[in-house]
Amino acid sequence: MKTIGLIGGMSWESTATYYRLINEAVRRQCGGLHSAEIAMRSLDFVSVVELQKAGRWDEAGRLLGEAGAGLARSGAACVLICTNTMHLVAEPVAAMSGVPLIDIIDETARTLRADGRRKPLLLATRYTMEHGFYTERMARHGLEVVTPASEDRGVVHDVIFNELCQGQVRDASRGRYLAIIEAARSQGIDSVILGCTEISLLVDPAGLPLPGYDSTAIHADAAVRFALADDMERAA
Repeated sequence: MKTIGLIGGMSWESTATYYRLINEAVRRQCGGLHSAEIAMRSLDFVSVVELQKAGRWDEAGRLLGEAGAGLARSGAACVLICTNTMHLVAEPVAAMSGVPLIDIIDETARTLRADGRRKPLLLATRYTMEHGFYTERMARHGLEVVTPASEDRGVVHDVIFNELCQGQVRDASRGRYLAIIEAARSQGIDSVILGCTEISLLVDPAGLPLPGYDSTAIHADAAVRFALADDMERAA
C-alpha cells in the first residue's frame, strides 16, 4: 500500500471527512483491521483565507507546494489538495511536491463523463465558480459547467465560509441550496457537482432532484485506487 499525502486544514471539517472516507474505503477493499497509510499536513486555514482574499495566489501556491514537498519527503507517494478552491494553484503544488498530484477536478470530470453527464451545475466557493480554472479544466473533458446567478453564488459562498467551515449545519441553508438548484434547472442542467469539500456536510447528493456528485468522496476514492493499485495487480 502506498502512502497518501493530504494537504488539509482548508477547512479541517472536510479534512476529517477525507480521513474517514479514505480509511473506510481501505477497510472495504482490504478487510479486517486494515487502514490507510496517510501522511498529513494540516494548515492554519486563516492564513490561506487571507491570501485568497488578497488575491495572492502565487504565495498560496508556494505555501501549499512546501506542504506537498514535506509530505513527499516523509514518504507520501501522491499528494491531494483537500479543497477544490486551492486547485487554482495545483500546477505549482504538483511541481514543488515532485510526486503525482491527484486532481479533484479531473477525477470529478471523469466520474461525470462515465455516467453520461454533459451539463452539470457547479456549487462551490466564489473563487471556484468565478476564476475560470475549474470550468476550463472541466471543458477539456467535454463538460459544459453551469454556475448559479451572481446573487446565488454569493449565498453558496457565504454558507460555506460562515457556516460549514465553522461546523454549523443549518436547515435553512440547505433549503436555500435546494432552491438554487431548482432555479438552475431551466438552463438544462443534468447533474449537480458539490464542488466544495464542505458542501456534503450540508447536502446529501443522493437527496437532490438531479444526480449529485460529491467531489470529496470522488477524490478520496481516487486516492485509495492509487494507493492500492500495486496490491490489486498482485492479487489479480
